[in-house]
Amino acid sequence: MAIVGAGPAGTACALALRDSGLRVVLLDKAAFPRDKICGDAVPGHALKALRQLDPAYTEALWQLQPRDDVRRSRLVAPGGASFYLHWKLPTFNSPRLDFDAALLALVRQHTTTEIRENAALKNVEILPDCARLRLADGQEITAHLVIGCDGAQSVVGRRLLPEPRLARAHHCAGVRAYFEHVGGSESGTTEFFFSRSHLAGYLWLFPVGAGRYNVGLGMLSELVSKHKIDLRQLLLDNLATHPALAGRFAQARQLGPVRGFGLPIGGGRQRPASGARFLLAGDAASLIDPLQGHGIDLAIRSGILAATQARECVDKQDFSEELMQHYDATLQRQLGPQLARSYRLMRLLGTRPWLMNLGTRLAQLPGLGRWARRLVG
Repeated sequence: MAIVGAGPAGTACALALRDSGLRVVLLDKAAFPRDKICGDAVPGHALKALRQLDPAYTEALWQLQPRDDVRRSRLVAPGGASFYLHWKLPTFNSPRLDFDAALLALVRQHTTTEIRENAALKNVEILPDCARLRLADGQEITAHLVIGCDGAQSVVGRRLLPEPRLARAHHCAGVRAYFEHVGGSESGTTEFFFSRSHLAGYLWLFPVGAGRYNVGLGMLSELVSKHKIDLRQLLLDNLATHPALAGRFAQARQLGPVRGFGLPIGGGRQRPASGARFLLAGDAASLIDPLQGHGIDLAIRSGILAATQARECVDKQDFSEELMQHYDATLQRQLGPQLARSYRLMRLLGTRPWLMNLGTRLAQLPGLGRWARRLVG
């Protein structure tokens, strides 16, 4: 069994295959710890899914440093009004540099998985009796099944999917930078800022521990292209001029450059996430929530589902496209409704700032805060 990509989807898949009796190799093009451009928010459902595998996994992750334990979120509407959402599931923010390395450490500690770092996948082909992977250094690996957890630019997906590219209506672009000495910020609170200047997206401000903040901006790619938006400049302009942010960044210090990344979002017309002898999970399967932009929880959950499918394939000695469709059906049943609802809301709210302003005012009325929390997931 070959898992390509040692991020949350790949490591969750390896952890879920523990004690399966299968020989598993986990490949990644990088050496860990390595940075991953992201908002660094670890949703509560990600930790819940890992806890269901083994409570020891989440106990270890709750010792991770740096870390900021999150209890609530503040949403600021385009008109300036804001409200707070209090979250039920415990969660935290932590830089992906540290979080992903901690997940890989769990794989080393708890499984017999063979881990190969600095192992970039160059090509993969499906043969009648195996999947053949060719690495950039010329080495070849054969496996009964390949599980592509290799992110938004998945080599497995590009080589094996019939339609490897997503339409811009189902793709977001984002930028992120780290800051320290941000004024008016509170540990335990993530902040989302919506504005007419970045419709169908938002600016975020997330504490990640050790006095640092992950600050970024994401927007639907079709709008970035249509209006020729420079996201890096737009982020910096907002930090300097946004009424709710400008004063808070007067003394802030930027740590490193503003870096960009792509987010293949779910909820629209979904591409297949499997085929003969291959499965895709996480960002490779376009499993990013369109409304909130988070994907770690969906990556971990899909990685675990991929492991379940892999066990079924081995038990039946059947790696056909027909059997793999069970995996697609399970993804759609368990994750599809959430993604579809988020996509519709993103399209609705992103083009109607007045509706976001109205919703913010309504959410402050007694009894409607819980409704707002359910609405945004």
